[in-house]
Amino acid sequence: MEYRRLGNSGLKVSWLSFGSWVTFSNQMKIDEATACINYAYDQGVNFFDNAEVYAAGNSEILMGESLKKLGFARDSYCVSSKVFWGGSQPTQRGLSKKHVHDACHSALKRLQVDYLDLYFCHRPDPETPVLETVLAMNDLITQGKILYWGTSEWGVTELKEAYRCAHEYRLRPPTMEQPEYNLFNQKNLTQNLAPFIREHGLGTTIWSPLCSGWLTGKYQQGIPENSRFNLPGYEWLRERYESDEGRRRLAVVDALLDLAKKRGVTLTQCAVAWCLKNELVSTVILGASSLEQLKETLASQAIVSQLDESFMAEIDAIVNQTN
Repeated sequence: MEYRRLGNSGLKVSWLSFGSWVTFSNQMKIDEATACINYAYDQGVNFFDNAEVYAAGNSEILMGESLKKLGFARDSYCVSSKVFWGGSQPTQRGLSKKHVHDACHSALKRLQVDYLDLYFCHRPDPETPVLETVLAMNDLITQGKILYWGTSEWGVTELKEAYRCAHEYRLRPPTMEQPEYNLFNQKNLTQNLAPFIREHGLGTTIWSPLCSGWLTGKYQQGIPENSRFNLPGYEWLRERYESDEGRRRLAVVDALLDLAKKRGVTLTQCAVAWCLKNELVSTVILGASSLEQLKETLASQAIVSQLDESFMAEIDAIVNQTN
């Protein structure tokens, strides 16, 4: 496993990390989750990603039980949570100081840890002053409840305001941003965020490298019965699949499958390795609904060196032909 610094911080995170969105509780129970975390850790993964909203907190409970069962030394791995969607009540949502405070303590209990290594604002909150959120995160760092804080899917406008507040009031600014990044969703990171990331030395913990499974090729003949596209609450994925955009994506994936076969790799591994080629990426968060899936995606690091200029150009030509 290779490791990269999280932006300008001194923290080194594994090239590939393991997250629980969709899968924990919905598709995996304690034995499967524990097996996956154990295998990932044995392969050098040192960052495990979670959020209060995943399976309404049950994902964090499952991860916490698994980590407790495995008994890894706490100083050998990092664990995260994200705050925004904690419940239906007004005080259970958003980025007010109250919810940030309450959500952090709830995450600590569910994950059964004394502190969070990384804590993300899951989305920007237009109803809460950015200064209030920056102060709340700074307080949690001062209290030793979190070590680094960051943002997820924030725009440059919100990030600039967070840095302005941090500079003016001598508070800790965000250390990392968590954007979606994959072959079908490139521009937000490479065009919108890139100048700001470079200027301020932000790390990135990118999510959905396989674009919710599109880039595995498993949807080419229809939606599998056990797919997340069939899970309650994920109807928007099915709607996208059945749209004109979905049909265009299927055509692109067909061409990418042919290219990957020609190059002697799987499309899954190719798509993940492609993300790792970007110098702006600190770590790629993998998801898996089985140990077999995780083994395949973790093997992606071994083919990064195969993605030379020619291979990358062929990939870009296929993807860009429909953009």
